[in-house]
Amino acid sequence: MLSTVAGGSETLELRDVPIPDPAAGELRVRVLACAINYPDVLIIEDRYQFKPPRPFSPGVELCGVVDEIGKGVEGWHRGDVLLATCSHGGLAEYCVVAAGNAFRLPANKDPAEGAALLLTYATALHALRDRAALKPDETLLVLGAAGGVGLAAIEVGKAMGARVVAAVSSEGKALAAAQAGADRTLVYPLDFSDRAVAKSLADGFKSAVGPHGAHVVFDPVGGDYAEPALRSIAWEGRYLVLGFTAGIPRVPLNLALLKSCDIRGVFWGAFAQNEPARHRQHVTQLLRWWEEGLIRPRIDRVYALVEGGHALARLASRSAIGKVVVSIADAKPVADR
Repeated sequence: MLSTVAGGSETLELRDVPIPDPAAGELRVRVLACAINYPDVLIIEDRYQFKPPRPFSPGVELCGVVDEIGKGVEGWHRGDVLLATCSHGGLAEYCVVAAGNAFRLPANKDPAEGAALLLTYATALHALRDRAALKPDETLLVLGAAGGVGLAAIEVGKAMGARVVAAVSSEGKALAAAQAGADRTLVYPLDFSDRAVAKSLADGFKSAVGPHGAHVVFDPVGGDYAEPALRSIAWEGRYLVLGFTAGIPRVPLNLALLKSCDIRGVFWGAFAQNEPARHRQHVTQLLRWWEEGLIRPRIDRVYALVEGGHALARLASRSAIGKVVVSIADAKPVADR
Protein backbone atom coordinates (compact mmCIF):
# COMPACT_ATOMS: atom_id res chain seq x y z
CA MET A 1 0.00 0.00 0.00
CA LEU A 2 1.81 3.10 -1.29
CA SER A 3 1.68 6.83 -0.67
CA THR A 4 2.42 8.40 -4.04
CA VAL A 5 1.15 11.93 -3.33
CA ALA A 6 0.55 13.87 -0.14
CA GLY A 7 -3.00 13.55 1.12
CA GLY A 8 -5.47 11.55 3.15
CA SER A 9 -6.06 7.83 3.30
CA GLU A 10 -7.95 7.92 -0.01
CA THR A 11 -4.66 8.69 -1.81
CA LEU A 12 -3.07 5.34 -0.94
CA GLU A 13 -2.62 2.92 -3.82
CA LEU A 14 -2.09 -0.85 -3.90
CA ARG A 15 0.78 -1.60 -6.28
CA ASP A 16 3.36 -4.29 -6.88
CA VAL A 17 6.91 -3.24 -6.04
CA PRO A 18 10.20 -5.17 -5.94
CA ILE A 19 10.83 -7.21 -2.80
CA PRO A 20 13.46 -5.29 -0.77
CA ASP A 21 16.84 -6.76 0.12
CA PRO A 22 18.13 -6.41 3.68
CA ALA A 23 21.27 -4.33 4.18
CA ALA A 24 23.91 -5.14 6.78
CA GLY A 25 22.31 -5.28 10.22
CA GLU A 26 18.80 -5.73 8.82
CA LEU A 27 16.21 -8.49 8.55
CA ARG A 28 13.77 -8.93 5.72
CA VAL A 29 10.37 -9.84 7.09
CA ARG A 30 7.34 -11.40 5.45
CA VAL A 31 4.72 -9.31 7.17
CA LEU A 32 1.84 -11.06 8.90
CA ALA A 33 0.17 -8.01 10.41
CA CYS A 34 0.80 -4.26 10.59
CA ALA A 35 -0.74 -2.02 13.24
CA ILE A 36 -1.88 1.48 12.28
CA ASN A 37 -0.84 4.44 14.42
CA TYR A 38 -1.47 8.18 14.34
CA PRO A 39 1.98 8.91 12.83
CA ASP A 40 0.84 6.89 9.79
CA VAL A 41 -2.01 9.34 9.29
CA LEU A 42 0.35 12.31 9.57
CA ILE A 43 3.18 10.92 7.43
CA ILE A 44 1.06 10.42 4.30
CA GLU A 45 -0.19 14.02 4.66
CA ASP A 46 3.39 15.37 4.98
CA ARG A 47 2.57 16.58 8.50
CA TYR A 48 5.05 14.37 10.35
CA GLN A 49 8.60 15.35 11.29
CA PHE A 50 9.95 12.50 9.17
CA LYS A 51 9.21 12.66 5.41
CA PRO A 52 10.41 9.60 3.46
CA PRO A 53 10.80 9.95 -0.32
CA ARG A 54 7.80 8.80 -2.33
CA PRO A 55 6.55 6.31 -3.16
CA PHE A 56 6.61 4.73 0.29
CA SER A 57 4.44 2.48 2.42
CA PRO A 58 3.30 3.75 5.83
CA GLY A 59 3.31 1.43 8.83
CA VAL A 60 5.76 1.65 11.72
CA GLU A 61 5.06 -1.54 13.70
CA LEU A 62 4.52 -5.07 12.54
CA CYS A 63 4.65 -8.76 13.25
CA GLY A 64 6.18 -11.08 10.68
CA VAL A 65 8.38 -14.01 9.74
CA VAL A 66 12.11 -13.64 9.10
CA ASP A 67 12.63 -14.24 5.37
CA GLU A 68 16.22 -13.10 4.78
CA ILE A 69 19.09 -12.10 7.06
CA GLY A 70 21.49 -9.26 6.35
CA LYS A 71 25.22 -9.38 6.91
CA GLY A 72 26.39 -9.15 10.48
CA VAL A 73 23.06 -10.16 12.03
CA GLU A 74 23.29 -12.89 14.66
CA GLY A 75 20.69 -14.72 16.73
CA TRP A 76 17.98 -14.84 14.05
CA HIS A 77 17.03 -17.61 11.61
CA ARG A 78 14.68 -17.84 8.66
CA GLY A 79 11.23 -18.72 9.94
CA ASP A 80 11.56 -16.94 13.29
CA VAL A 81 8.50 -14.84 14.15
CA LEU A 82 9.17 -11.35 15.41
CA LEU A 83 7.73 -8.03 16.46
CA ALA A 84 9.47 -4.95 15.14
CA THR A 85 9.25 -1.21 14.64
CA CYS A 86 10.51 0.69 11.62
CA SER A 87 10.42 4.25 10.29
CA HIS A 88 7.90 3.25 7.58
CA GLY A 89 7.19 0.38 5.21
CA GLY A 90 5.18 -2.02 7.36
CA LEU A 91 1.99 -1.81 5.31
CA ALA A 92 3.31 -4.21 2.68
CA GLU A 93 3.89 -7.92 2.13
CA TYR A 94 7.62 -7.56 2.78
CA CYS A 95 9.55 -5.06 4.88
CA VAL A 96 13.14 -4.66 6.07
CA VAL A 97 13.75 -3.80 9.73
CA ALA A 98 16.84 -3.12 11.80
CA ALA A 99 17.72 -6.26 13.76
CA GLY A 100 18.11 -4.11 16.87
CA ASN A 101 14.43 -3.14 16.63
CA ALA A 102 13.17 -6.73 16.48
CA PHE A 103 11.90 -8.93 19.33
CA ARG A 104 10.68 -12.52 19.33
CA LEU A 105 6.94 -13.11 19.42
CA PRO A 106 6.17 -15.23 22.50
CA ALA A 107 4.86 -18.70 21.75
CA ASN A 108 1.12 -19.04 21.18
CA LYS A 109 0.56 -15.28 20.85
CA ASP A 110 -1.63 -13.76 18.13
CA PRO A 111 0.38 -11.94 15.42
CA ALA A 112 -2.29 -9.22 15.22
CA GLU A 113 -1.89 -8.52 18.93
CA GLY A 114 1.87 -8.71 18.56
CA ALA A 115 1.81 -6.10 15.81
CA ALA A 116 -0.20 -3.85 18.14
CA LEU A 117 2.05 -4.15 21.19
CA LEU A 118 5.32 -2.30 20.79
CA LEU A 119 4.52 1.29 19.92
CA THR A 120 1.70 2.01 22.36
CA TYR A 121 2.84 -0.07 25.33
CA ALA A 122 6.49 0.94 25.02
CA THR A 123 5.38 4.58 24.82
CA ALA A 124 3.19 4.17 27.89
CA LEU A 125 5.92 2.46 29.91
CA HIS A 126 8.56 5.03 28.95
CA ALA A 127 6.12 7.83 29.80
CA LEU A 128 5.03 6.46 33.17
CA ARG A 129 8.32 4.97 34.34
CA ASP A 130 10.98 7.30 32.93
CA ARG A 131 9.22 10.62 32.48
CA ALA A 132 6.64 10.53 35.29
CA ALA A 133 8.33 8.23 37.84
CA LEU A 134 4.84 6.93 38.65
CA LYS A 135 4.64 5.43 42.14
CA PRO A 136 2.29 2.79 43.55
CA ASP A 137 -0.96 4.24 44.92
CA GLU A 138 -0.58 7.49 42.98
CA THR A 139 -3.52 8.70 40.88
CA LEU A 140 -3.08 8.62 37.11
CA LEU A 141 -5.48 10.54 34.82
CA VAL A 142 -5.46 9.22 31.24
CA LEU A 143 -6.98 11.32 28.44
CA GLY A 144 -8.06 9.62 25.21
CA ALA A 145 -8.17 6.48 27.29
CA ALA A 146 -9.92 4.26 24.73
CA GLY A 147 -7.33 4.74 22.01
CA GLY A 148 -4.42 2.37 21.60
CA VAL A 149 -1.95 4.33 23.71
CA GLY A 150 -4.65 5.29 26.22
CA LEU A 151 -5.67 1.68 26.89
CA ALA A 152 -1.98 0.77 27.14
CA ALA A 153 -1.48 3.54 29.72
CA ILE A 154 -4.37 2.16 31.80
CA GLU A 155 -2.92 -1.35 31.84
CA VAL A 156 0.68 -0.22 32.41
CA GLY A 157 -0.47 2.16 35.15
CA LYS A 158 -2.34 -0.64 36.91
CA ALA A 159 0.65 -2.97 36.54
CA MET A 160 2.72 -0.28 38.27
CA GLY A 161 0.21 -0.05 41.13
CA ALA A 162 -1.51 3.24 40.34
CA ARG A 163 -5.15 4.26 40.73
CA VAL A 164 -6.31 5.05 37.18
CA VAL A 165 -8.98 7.52 36.09
CA ALA A 166 -9.86 7.21 32.39
CA ALA A 167 -11.32 10.11 30.40
CA VAL A 168 -13.07 9.27 27.13
CA SER A 169 -15.58 10.72 24.67
CA SER A 170 -18.41 8.16 24.84
CA GLU A 171 -20.05 5.62 27.10
CA GLY A 172 -18.88 2.79 24.84
CA LYS A 173 -15.30 3.95 25.24
CA ALA A 174 -15.82 4.26 28.99
CA LEU A 175 -16.81 0.59 29.06
CA ALA A 176 -13.63 -0.35 27.19
CA ALA A 177 -11.52 1.67 29.62
CA ALA A 178 -13.18 -0.02 32.59
CA GLN A 179 -12.57 -3.43 31.03
CA ALA A 180 -8.89 -2.48 30.70
CA GLY A 181 -8.77 -1.90 34.46
CA ALA A 182 -9.60 1.77 35.01
CA ASP A 183 -10.82 2.43 38.55
CA ARG A 184 -13.04 5.28 37.41
CA THR A 185 -14.17 6.67 34.06
CA LEU A 186 -15.28 10.10 32.92
CA VAL A 187 -17.00 11.00 29.64
CA TYR A 188 -15.93 14.41 28.40
CA PRO A 189 -17.71 16.65 25.85
CA LEU A 190 -16.76 17.03 22.19
CA ASP A 191 -17.90 20.67 21.83
CA PHE A 192 -16.07 23.48 23.61
CA SER A 193 -17.82 26.41 21.94
CA ASP A 194 -19.08 27.53 25.36
CA ARG A 195 -16.44 28.50 27.93
CA ALA A 196 -18.67 27.07 30.66
CA VAL A 197 -18.05 23.60 29.19
CA ALA A 198 -14.34 23.86 29.94
CA LYS A 199 -15.10 24.97 33.50
CA SER A 200 -17.50 22.06 33.95
CA LEU A 201 -14.92 19.62 32.59
CA ALA A 202 -12.25 20.92 34.97
CA ASP A 203 -14.67 20.36 37.84
CA GLY A 204 -15.41 16.87 36.52
CA PHE A 205 -11.71 16.01 36.37
CA LYS A 206 -11.19 17.31 39.92
CA SER A 207 -14.08 15.25 41.22
CA ALA A 208 -12.90 12.10 39.43
CA VAL A 209 -9.27 12.24 40.58
CA GLY A 210 -10.15 13.13 44.17
CA PRO A 211 -9.24 15.91 46.59
CA HIS A 212 -5.47 15.49 46.22
CA GLY A 213 -5.53 15.78 42.44
CA ALA A 214 -3.93 13.66 39.74
CA HIS A 215 -0.29 12.94 40.47
CA VAL A 216 0.24 12.18 36.78
CA VAL A 217 -1.75 13.29 33.73
CA PHE A 218 -1.18 11.26 30.56
CA ASP A 219 -2.26 13.39 27.59
CA PRO A 220 -2.08 12.18 23.97
CA VAL A 221 -5.03 14.44 23.04
CA GLY A 222 -4.18 18.10 23.74
CA GLY A 223 -6.60 20.67 22.32
CA ASP A 224 -9.25 22.10 24.62
CA TYR A 225 -8.88 19.17 27.02
CA ALA A 226 -5.40 20.12 28.22
CA GLU A 227 -6.19 23.13 30.40
CA PRO A 228 -9.10 21.48 32.30
CA ALA A 229 -6.90 18.44 32.92
CA LEU A 230 -4.00 20.57 34.11
CA ARG A 231 -6.32 22.29 36.58
CA SER A 232 -6.95 18.89 38.20
CA ILE A 233 -3.28 18.08 38.75
CA ALA A 234 -1.84 17.49 42.21
CA TRP A 235 0.78 19.58 43.98
CA GLU A 236 4.09 18.70 42.31
CA GLY A 237 2.23 16.59 39.76
CA ARG A 238 3.63 15.60 36.38
CA TYR A 239 1.76 16.46 33.17
CA LEU A 240 2.88 14.23 30.27
CA VAL A 241 2.58 15.62 26.75
CA LEU A 242 2.37 12.78 24.21
CA GLY A 243 0.44 14.11 21.23
CA PHE A 244 -2.18 16.42 19.83
CA THR A 245 -5.02 14.49 18.19
CA ALA A 246 -7.34 17.38 19.18
CA GLY A 247 -4.81 20.10 18.28
CA ILE A 248 -1.89 21.83 19.98
CA PRO A 249 -3.19 23.52 23.15
CA ARG A 250 -2.40 26.91 24.61
CA VAL A 251 -1.92 26.34 28.31
CA PRO A 252 -1.74 29.21 30.85
CA LEU A 253 1.63 28.63 32.52
CA ASN A 254 0.48 30.26 35.74
CA LEU A 255 -1.21 26.92 36.46
CA ALA A 256 2.19 25.21 36.50
CA LEU A 257 3.39 27.84 38.97
CA LEU A 258 0.36 27.55 41.25
CA LYS A 259 0.55 23.74 41.40
CA SER A 260 4.37 23.61 41.41
CA CYS A 261 3.92 20.94 38.74
CA ASP A 262 6.01 19.80 35.81
CA ILE A 263 4.99 19.67 32.15
CA ARG A 264 7.08 16.92 30.58
CA GLY A 265 7.36 15.91 26.95
CA VAL A 266 7.37 12.24 25.94
CA PHE A 267 9.15 11.34 22.68
CA TRP A 268 9.40 7.58 22.74
CA GLY A 269 10.97 7.26 19.29
CA ALA A 270 13.94 9.40 20.27
CA PHE A 271 14.26 7.53 23.57
CA ALA A 272 14.36 4.14 21.81
CA GLN A 273 16.96 5.42 19.37
CA ASN A 274 19.17 7.16 21.93
CA GLU A 275 18.90 4.58 24.71
CA PRO A 276 18.44 1.21 23.01
CA ALA A 277 19.54 -0.85 26.02
CA ARG A 278 16.90 0.70 28.29
CA HIS A 279 14.32 0.38 25.53
CA ARG A 280 15.01 -3.36 25.22
CA GLN A 281 14.66 -3.69 29.00
CA HIS A 282 11.25 -2.04 28.73
CA VAL A 283 10.15 -4.40 25.95
CA THR A 284 11.35 -7.40 27.97
CA GLN A 285 9.15 -6.18 30.83
CA LEU A 286 6.18 -5.71 28.50
CA LEU A 287 6.53 -9.18 27.01
CA ARG A 288 6.63 -10.63 30.53
CA TRP A 289 3.49 -8.71 31.53
CA TRP A 290 1.80 -9.87 28.31
CA GLU A 291 2.56 -13.49 29.07
CA GLU A 292 1.36 -13.00 32.66
CA GLY A 293 -1.92 -11.50 31.44
CA LEU A 294 -1.37 -8.06 33.00
CA ILE A 295 -1.51 -6.39 29.59
CA ARG A 296 -3.14 -7.40 26.31
CA PRO A 297 -3.55 -5.27 23.18
CA ARG A 298 -7.17 -4.64 22.32
CA ILE A 299 -7.87 -4.90 18.59
CA ASP A 300 -10.59 -2.58 17.35
CA ARG A 301 -10.79 -3.93 13.82
CA VAL A 302 -8.71 -6.00 11.39
CA TYR A 303 -8.54 -5.03 7.72
CA ALA A 304 -7.11 -6.74 4.67
CA LEU A 305 -4.19 -5.14 2.84
CA VAL A 306 -6.45 -3.98 0.01
CA GLU A 307 -8.38 -2.01 2.65
CA GLY A 308 -5.30 -0.32 4.09
CA GLY A 309 -6.67 3.12 3.30
CA HIS A 310 -9.85 2.33 5.22
CA ALA A 311 -7.73 1.27 8.20
CA LEU A 312 -6.00 4.67 8.27
CA ALA A 313 -9.35 6.42 7.88
CA ARG A 314 -10.76 4.45 10.81
CA LEU A 315 -7.93 5.62 13.04
CA ALA A 316 -8.10 9.22 11.79
CA SER A 317 -11.82 9.36 12.63
CA ARG A 318 -10.99 8.84 16.33
CA SER A 319 -13.78 6.25 16.50
CA ALA A 320 -11.51 3.27 17.06
CA ILE A 321 -11.46 1.61 20.48
CA GLY A 322 -8.01 0.08 20.76
CA LYS A 323 -5.70 -0.65 17.83
CA VAL A 324 -6.51 -0.87 14.14
CA VAL A 325 -4.57 -3.67 12.43
CA VAL A 326 -4.06 -4.69 8.81
CA SER A 327 -3.63 -8.44 8.31
CA ILE A 328 -1.29 -9.03 5.39
CA ALA A 329 -1.25 -12.84 5.16
CA ASP A 330 -4.49 -14.64 4.31
CA ALA A 331 -6.55 -11.58 5.21
CA LYS A 332 -10.23 -11.30 4.40
CA PRO A 333 -12.13 -8.04 3.96
CA VAL A 334 -13.98 -6.81 7.06
CA ALA A 335 -17.35 -7.49 5.44
CA ASP A 336 -16.45 -11.19 5.21
CA ARG A 337 -15.44 -11.60 8.84
